Amino acid sequence: MKTIAILSQKGGAGKTTISVNLAVAAAVAGQKTCLIDLDPQASATRWSDNRDADNAPNVISAHAIRLPEVLHAAEQDGVTLAFLDTPPSKDPSLVDVAQKADLALIPCRPSGLDLDAIRSTIQVAQIANVPMRVLFNAVKARCSLIQSAKRAVAGFQVEPLPCVLGDRVAFSHSILDGLAAIEYEPTGKASWEVQRLYQQIEKVMEVDSGR
Repeated sequence: MKTIAILSQKGGAGKTTISVNLAVAAAVAGQKTCLIDLDPQASATRWSDNRDADNAPNVISAHAIRLPEVLHAAEQDGVTLAFLDTPPSKDPSLVDVAQKADLALIPCRPSGLDLDAIRSTIQVAQIANVPMRVLFNAVKARCSLIQSAKRAVAGFQVEPLPCVLGDRVAFSHSILDGLAAIEYEPTGKASWEVQRLYQQIEKVMEVDSGR
């Protein structure tokens, strides 16, 4: 089993949206997935409550201190890919959470304030000694900052993923219905972006495709 932590110490970065969309995309690709909700706000758990109980992924609400036991139980259950929706805080437990992951995915909006804010999240991943990638999220159409934002991230010695997620209403609308973009609007741009993102993560993590 491999584990991806969606990591950000800044609120509003889109962690839960990314977590649920990637977990569903992985399930559609043939992985047995689970989403472990470590955020006290329990947004992913509420999303799951609005969802058909038979649909993947299984969402588990847990405290960070219980993460090793929860991950062990998931692996025993045959889960091949686990996603961690982490709290937006500077809690010391974030280092412990990151240490349990095979990859830290750090969402960031392409703005000066957000780029400055991810420094502390990058430090968490560095202390945890976990591989990391930055994902630019909520990118507006014809955004002129994206290339300079990617250069700024490269200056932090972190590789940004080639793909980005746009600022699309399908993401917010689907969450309200307990869906992912790939289910809400299968042929839409948001769905295409998520599928492309998942394919890139497969390559980064050398995940065997379940297709």
